[in-house]
Amino acid sequence: MQDQKLSGRRLDAVVVGAGFGGMYMTHLLVQKGLSVRGFERGDDVGGTWYWNRYPGCRCDVESMEYSYKFSEELQQEWEWSERYSPQPEILAYANHVADRFDLRRHFSFQTSVTAARYCEGDAVWEVETDTGEVIEARYLIMATGCLSAANMPDFPGLETYGGPTYHTGAWPKEGVDFAGKRVGVIGTGSSGIQSIPFIAEQADHLTVFQRTPNFSVPARNMPLDPELAASIKANYAQFRADAYQQPAAFGAHFPRSEDSVLDATPEEREVRFEKYWELGGFVFLSAFEDIGASLETNKFAADFVRKKIGEIVTDPKVADLLCPDTVIGCKRLVADSGYFETYNRANVDLVDVSSSPIERFTPDGLEACGRSFDLDAVVFATGFDAMTGALLRIDIQGRNGLSLRDKWSAGPRTYLGLASAGFPNLFMMTGPGSPSVLANMVTGIEQHAEYIAQAISWADDHKVSAFEAELDAENRWVEIVNLRSEETLYPQCNSWYLGANVPGKPRVFMPFLGFPDYVAMVDEVAAKGYEGFRSG
Repeated sequence: MQDQKLSGRRLDAVVVGAGFGGMYMTHLLVQKGLSVRGFERGDDVGGTWYWNRYPGCRCDVESMEYSYKFSEELQQEWEWSERYSPQPEILAYANHVADRFDLRRHFSFQTSVTAARYCEGDAVWEVETDTGEVIEARYLIMATGCLSAANMPDFPGLETYGGPTYHTGAWPKEGVDFAGKRVGVIGTGSSGIQSIPFIAEQADHLTVFQRTPNFSVPARNMPLDPELAASIKANYAQFRADAYQQPAAFGAHFPRSEDSVLDATPEEREVRFEKYWELGGFVFLSAFEDIGASLETNKFAADFVRKKIGEIVTDPKVADLLCPDTVIGCKRLVADSGYFETYNRANVDLVDVSSSPIERFTPDGLEACGRSFDLDAVVFATGFDAMTGALLRIDIQGRNGLSLRDKWSAGPRTYLGLASAGFPNLFMMTGPGSPSVLANMVTGIEQHAEYIAQAISWADDHKVSAFEAELDAENRWVEIVNLRSEETLYPQCNSWYLGANVPGKPRVFMPFLGFPDYVAMVDEVAAKGYEGFRSG
């Protein structure tokens, strides 16, 4: 329940979102003595783990790393049960954090922020919600998440379909029973790959409609070894510090090879890839140091996974359809639990809609590839309008009525992934131009929350009413983000990192590559009196 004392007042800060970012941001600001009001469209905390309740939903960063480090007591008291935590356990953790630090009283739940307008005369943000409430705050902090705006394709005739439809990113809290039903799943990205094996076990028949195959490796999930957990907890500070120096802020304990795939014999490559395949998860990409260095070196890893798919899937035609023709790692590598094996089931069919797309929905199902498919239920595993979608679905207007949608019409432009010129006192947590989705999200969230809190303290100490990114600094930062991406294989794929999964969205690589470099650069900005920010 919201803190009634904050209603109707001009506040220090409004925080939008009650996921891991919004919760920690609110906690920090309250600890500093600021008046804070949070808004969350769901009816409780958890963010992406609140909405993504689909069967098989699981984190792809190991449990001991995908957690907060700001409280040693919290680190020591919480017990994870598996190597990779399932959604219900992560949501339980979020609820535990909210209870432990008494965070819910600062939030209004089942309330969406619809618009925000910067009032230059008063140097405040006027924030509107779908309940009709208007709140004024000096700072507006968007903790809306990188993967929170579900991408729902506009299929012809969808409104005529008579069965239930579900999106993996907005799954019913009560769950779904597919027993005895003919189910269609559209999409084979991460949520599709995670959910398809579980839906196949329930459904009478499952038809998977695939546009683009994805690389996936076994997660090798297992119960978390209590001795391993205890050893990490005994020296958690060093464990976190080591992870902080990794490119993605996790995996310091991975067995990383430092030799080149080109220096290994075919037999040595096979043995090494097999070893890392058995280890499971993202560690597979550490089999050789230069897997991500060039198309030549990457091909060895990609070919190995394609060979594995051919060995697992018994129908050669289906196996061929499941083999990506891209480089491995330019899209987020998926860690699965029996995904490819699912296509050996008699009740599962794969339909390729890459060259012959879904034509239309009908009252009884859909038509694709010149065929009709009768379906009792349809699951859209079509992902998200990533990184910018949740921000741009709110009507945000900065100086002189400048719309964030208009400013970002050709792609997002930020300084440090935290702020955008023309929008004073507006901060974006893990926004485009920051490591965000290419790092451990909880680690990135903590770093951003602490940085924002420190910037606000600095502004208050220096009597700054309007803290705003400078346009020149923003332009330089956008160039840095682009140049770093061009030195990698990431632009080789039409991925959601570039917005390629959303029709009409500008193709711009959005994350900053390299967490330690990012932290060093933004810390230097702060050390130089927040160089690149104008203060008025």
